[in-house]
Amino acid sequence: MEGWDPNTKSTLTRIPLLTTKAGPRDGAAWTQRLKEEYKSLIAYTQMNKSNDNDWFRISASNPEGTRWTGKCWYVHNLLKYEFDLQFDIPITYPATAPELELPEIDGKTQKMYRGGKICLTVHFKPLWAKNCPRFGIAHALCLGLAPWLAAEIPILVDSGMIKHKDDAATSAES
Repeated sequence: MEGWDPNTKSTLTRIPLLTTKAGPRDGAAWTQRLKEEYKSLIAYTQMNKSNDNDWFRISASNPEGTRWTGKCWYVHNLLKYEFDLQFDIPITYPATAPELELPEIDGKTQKMYRGGKICLTVHFKPLWAKNCPRFGIAHALCLGLAPWLAAEIPILVDSGMIKHKDDAATSAES
């Protein structure tokens, strides 16, 4: 965590690390891993709420826990920009991080792959690999999606690539 700002360090140290190295094909071990994932996500969500920094909702959307969907949001210039969030757990998880997708802004930034998958290759993937299997979904959100939103959304808003829902509604009415 050398070179990280104190807030990121503090947040990261309070997200529980995972211990079970299992992926979707590992039966009972995967079930144990999912329990750890939920505990970590609950702790991270509670911490965010207590710090008035609530910025996402997510849950497994299939019984196997391999497909996740929800919402994430970012506040810029006192306006809340909300996006659908989705991802699949890769077969090689936890060795491979999930590819987080924001389909609504697909094609609006170069830091995104086809289908709205955000680019985390350079900064996040080496960190994930170094911390496998201790990192989980909460860590991907904290160290992958949150900084990506903070870097990209202000640029996309200021360049007019995305509009606030109230601005879009006003334009549609005109």
